[in-house]
Amino acid sequence: MSKIHIKLVTAFLLVFGFTAGMVTDTASNFNNEPTTAQASTKLTATQKKEIKAINSGLSSTQKSAKNWIAYHESSYSYTARNGNCYGRYQLLISYLKGNLSPVNQEKTANTYVKGRYGTWTKAKKFWVAHHWY
Repeated sequence: MSKIHIKLVTAFLLVFGFTAGMVTDTASNFNNEPTTAQASTKLTATQKKEIKAINSGLSSTQKSAKNWIAYHESSYSYTARNGNCYGRYQLLISYLKGNLSPVNQEKTANTYVKGRYGTWTKAKKFWVAHHWY
């Protein structure tokens, strides 16, 4: 095969693969279920105040680790969904006990991390090693 022929075949496969991937992605999201790529929910002033209070006991290092996990789990979205996991921190829906609000997600995430890892920095370290926490 000539170099030009190989380049054309390679280009065709790249374009075809990209197009097929887009079609598959579109088809899989056709039912409009939330995905981790969704934008975060707009918070009310009251919610912002409550969340600030919930996180007030965290050091800047802990807040930074918590935000890092939020970004990697959901791109900061409070409505992201992946199977049985929901929200900014991709908690099991059962942990949220029917309350999917951002305020409850913040409280529940802090409780979960404190109980399982002790700190957000330890949770982040685990996440880096395992790609989940």
